[in-house]
Amino acid sequence: MNRETVVTEALDLLDEVGLDTVSTRRLAKRLGVEQPSLYWYFGTKKDLLAAMAEVAMAPHAEAPLPEPGDDWRAWFLDNMRSFRRTLLMRRDGARLHAGSTPTADLDRIHRKMDFLIASGVPEQHARTAMLAAGRFTVGSVLEEQAEARYGDSAEPPAGVPVIDHESAFEAGLALIVDGLAQYVDTRPRPLP
Repeated sequence: MNRETVVTEALDLLDEVGLDTVSTRRLAKRLGVEQPSLYWYFGTKKDLLAAMAEVAMAPHAEAPLPEPGDDWRAWFLDNMRSFRRTLLMRRDGARLHAGSTPTADLDRIHRKMDFLIASGVPEQHARTAMLAAGRFTVGSVLEEQAEARYGDSAEPPAGVPVIDHESAFEAGLALIVDGLAQYVDTRPRPLP
């Protein structure tokens, strides 16, 4: 047993039983070890959950970074779509990710910010837009996964439009990008 095995098994357990039911006791039983042995790898359950969140986000963390000359709008949309897809890969993926700190991804985050700034997005607006879009994405996936978890099949009240989750996500994301576009200086700038 090693740290990677523990995280892999914990993520498999998450997919089977959901975040509310993941426990170190249950994970230890699954691994065929005593519960205290898990503390060799993770001091607390919070540490384990952070490691799980980092590994669960690997598909998004491996997505291509923007290149000079890329269209910032297209990249921004693709980046958030990748984030959404990655959150949806795991049962309760958005709940697992919510509140986590992207310590392993800081260089990539800086490169994304540098790209937006070089594309003419003012630094403060780039930060705000990335944070808002990230939180919007997590919230959208939370709603989608909650509906799937609780099996909400009730018809909405009369007069309430039915919008599928992907369409609602795309509409909200477009509003963020369109709002950000009004602040963009279109004069070419070199990357820092």
